[in-house]
Amino acid sequence: MIVKLGAFNTLKVVKTVDFGVYLDGDEEGEILLPTRYVPEGTAPDDMLRVFLYLDNEERMIATTLEPKIQVGQFAYLQVAWTNQFGAFLDWGLMKDLFVPFSEQRIKMEQGNSYIVYCRIDDESNRIVATGKIEHYLSHEIPEYTEGEEVNILVWQKTDLGFKAIVENKFAGLIYDNEIFRPLKTGDQLTAFIKPIREDGKIDLILQKQGYEPVDDFADQFYSYLQQHEGSTTFNDKSSPTEIYDEFKVSKKVFKKAIGELYKRHYILIDKDCIKLTSKPKQQK
Repeated sequence: MIVKLGAFNTLKVVKTVDFGVYLDGDEEGEILLPTRYVPEGTAPDDMLRVFLYLDNEERMIATTLEPKIQVGQFAYLQVAWTNQFGAFLDWGLMKDLFVPFSEQRIKMEQGNSYIVYCRIDDESNRIVATGKIEHYLSHEIPEYTEGEEVNILVWQKTDLGFKAIVENKFAGLIYDNEIFRPLKTGDQLTAFIKPIREDGKIDLILQKQGYEPVDDFADQFYSYLQQHEGSTTFNDKSSPTEIYDEFKVSKKVFKKAIGELYKRHYILIDKDCIKLTSKPKQQK
């Protein structure tokens, strides 16, 4: 068994003591899980899932808390405090996560939050974070398929749109002209893969392409009108943000759905409103 620092491990309880329990860390020896984290009823030979990190004396210690980042992951974390050596991030554990000055792209300031990557320092064997995340993104050709749903972490604004980290591994881009809702660094959400470019770069969209979302939203919008006395002031002049806040779809999908309903004579489009016609919408 090899225990992993900066990650969750499932370890056997060796013995209980007044201040916690000791876990079998194999070659690392016995590892303390302090009392405050010990589940009620824990006894020797029980198996516990714990996160391993180093305490203030650089000894390996366990916790059942869920940190905001683990080794090998990216996250958006706030600076708790700084000193002459670097910045210390709140990652949800008692001992804050250290970012040396040499690993900061820009000087990190207390109270601000930054996208960082968590790793083991080769020289000190300590868990540290770095703001130089470009060095830790994969340069492999991704094997995603067009339209595949992925989890993303919004990274930074560029002239083209927003960079994002895809599935904790790849860099991706959402273009400005395809953003229909407010985005900011640190947002975690789902997106969809556009055709992978020959250079392997990933373009993303926030809503799946194709007819189905339009068709589905046409039904949703028709029901919305029925529930709002047959009329709404939302129309094709409404802003993308207003439309997303109310309906959770892009303005493009909104306009296409309106077009479909209008073509079928289910709605009338006036200057300042959209309203139902007297023709009932047929059920599918």
